[in-house]
Amino acid sequence: MDIALSAINNSEFQVSEFILMGFPGIHEWQAWLSLPMALFYLLALVANLLILITISKEPNLHQPMYQFLGVLAIVDIGMATTSIPKILAILWFDAKAISLPQCFAQMYAINSFMFMESGTFLCMAVDRYIAICYPLQYPFIVTEAFVIKATLSMVLRNGLLTIPVPVLAAQRHYCSRNEIDHCLCSNLGVTSLACDDIITNKLYHLLLAWLVAGSDMILVFVSYALIIHSVLRLNSAEAISKALSTCSSHIILILFFYTAVVLISITHLAGRRIPLIPNLLNVLHIVIPPSLNPMVYALRMQELKTGIQRVLGLGEYVSRK
Repeated sequence: MDIALSAINNSEFQVSEFILMGFPGIHEWQAWLSLPMALFYLLALVANLLILITISKEPNLHQPMYQFLGVLAIVDIGMATTSIPKILAILWFDAKAISLPQCFAQMYAINSFMFMESGTFLCMAVDRYIAICYPLQYPFIVTEAFVIKATLSMVLRNGLLTIPVPVLAAQRHYCSRNEIDHCLCSNLGVTSLACDDIITNKLYHLLLAWLVAGSDMILVFVSYALIIHSVLRLNSAEAISKALSTCSSHIILILFFYTAVVLISITHLAGRRIPLIPNLLNVLHIVIPPSLNPMVYALRMQELKTGIQRVLGLGEYVSRK
């Protein structure tokens, strides 16, 4: 009788908050991760804001290629800001508690920004495909209206398709454990604590990943395969070099982004045995691209590099040198 009563009480109990435990297995020295993480976050904020200011102030950068880069900078700032401040609060102040609504909101933001980054890379790939394969039609196809429509469609796609992720998670019953072996409110990390069936959550998570990120990845690689095929047919070595140089910065970042996505998916299968690896990769995937993206573009795109130098007041020094 007591056992039955205890089971009923447990089933009716609902936790009021989750506890983010940080990085499992390295609790003793995980605080040391806070310094590079804070530096990466600061770099991401400063570099992406500088990109946005430069694009807005330089008239010659008011082109679709740089406008998509501006969208990417906004997404990178959002992706880093939804996660890194809370991680630093955990590592610095031991602020591990997070309410259920805050956790579900963070879950929604992380997924939305992650898929938005994937969609932005797709837009940039399509932009380069049209510019290189159909240069004469490019000014008539990729207009300012095209950029606005593409950006709005990405926002609507990711915003709407991601809503069921936190909604389904919020419908689960959390009646016993509330400690998440992570420093983020990831979908599967949270729902694994539920006392009821989470098969719907897992299926939707898998469907969303393949429907959005998977289709984006396939289309991105198809676009660049067509670009390379078209470029190699050019007779001029100079034209080939110029075309590949234009796309090289995109390809570097796209390969890094999707390689990390694939690695996270693979290592998540071993997450129960070695939870540190997928958790650490998840965090690195959130903090490194926002700080890496502007650096790669600033170094490899001459017009943007020159614009940044002007904004920073280095134009005269560089020209004298």
